[in-house]
Amino acid sequence: MAMWSERIFLLLLFSICASSDFLENPDFESPPLNSNASSSEFVLLDQNTTLPGWTFQGTVQYVTSLDLPDTGHRIQLGEDGKINQTFIAKGDDLNYILTFALIPGGKNCSSSAGLSVSGPDSNAVFSYRQDYSKVPWQSYSHNLGRWGNGEPINLVLESQTIDSDTNSTCWPIIDTLLIKTVGVLVQDSGNLLTDGGFEAGPGFLTNSTEGVLIDAVPSLIQSPLRQWSVIGTVRYIDSEHFHVPEGKAAIEILAPSGIQTATRDTSEGSRYNLTFTLGDANDACRGHFVVGVQAGSTAQNFTLESKGTGSGEKFGLVFEADKAAAQISFTSYTVTMTEDDVLCGPVIDEVMVHPLGGTSSVKPTWLLLIFSLLYVALL
Repeated sequence: MAMWSERIFLLLLFSICASSDFLENPDFESPPLNSNASSSEFVLLDQNTTLPGWTFQGTVQYVTSLDLPDTGHRIQLGEDGKINQTFIAKGDDLNYILTFALIPGGKNCSSSAGLSVSGPDSNAVFSYRQDYSKVPWQSYSHNLGRWGNGEPINLVLESQTIDSDTNSTCWPIIDTLLIKTVGVLVQDSGNLLTDGGFEAGPGFLTNSTEGVLIDAVPSLIQSPLRQWSVIGTVRYIDSEHFHVPEGKAAIEILAPSGIQTATRDTSEGSRYNLTFTLGDANDACRGHFVVGVQAGSTAQNFTLESKGTGSGEKFGLVFEADKAAAQISFTSYTVTMTEDDVLCGPVIDEVMVHPLGGTSSVKPTWLLLIFSLLYVALL
């Protein structure tokens, strides 16, 4: 019943906070004006060129290639290359989470420049890594922050390199930007964790089958995986292309990495039961999974023999809360790879914390559900 009501609440939540088309020309399929974009694979944009929806500075090239996601048009950011676009927030107290495709700019380079992604008060640098996907592009995510209705949000993407020899540097290529909004999450009646099913995270690109990579984010507030901080790199996977134990999304931990959150409304000295599902993503990830789980001051390792065919087992851990917000973390200790030499790992889903002996002490949320229905009806 608790998990069922959580799914209903999340469904209502996402009805309120559905994704919208915030960006103009997010896939760069509208070609530059005042240029012959079809004349060659790489077309350098200059001061006489206009890129619909975007402003640009430095070395920026319009790329045409069929060996890329979508229909084959991208932007490469060369030396000092930068593009930006300002869009307007719609709705109050929404987090704006960006997903984008990152493609390496070449092969056999002495170094590869990173991609800096910035919002008004957020910044992160991303780099393509060969052992994170079996296709020649990767999806990454970044939380642009929380904004109120009508506020302007300036999105900036620029190349970043530390190599002085720019002639031998591979410059990043970007494609297909998607912005998803997620509202303030409310704790479910049967779970002392928020987003224990990992349903509130970045959006998935339409033509991507590799999930979305989430790099290290130490802050719960700034993480694109809402209410969870990330150590290392994890893969956000969808039920359409992977085995997901419950719901539409789950987390695959790529060792040595982990995720961490905190309970709400636990009582110091009281005992609680942490339950979760440990499995594999049905991505041919075979091996001996070892996952370290910590709840408050209690820690335990859990193991699973994976055949890589999509399986899962439920596990549990009893712990005593050492404070009102007990830390909950999952860490993968074993490095595993698929036959395609792609990093993979254990899948975590259905994470729940409830008082030992039942959930009677947790207040019901039917009033919240009714309020959400009324809110949706008034939109």
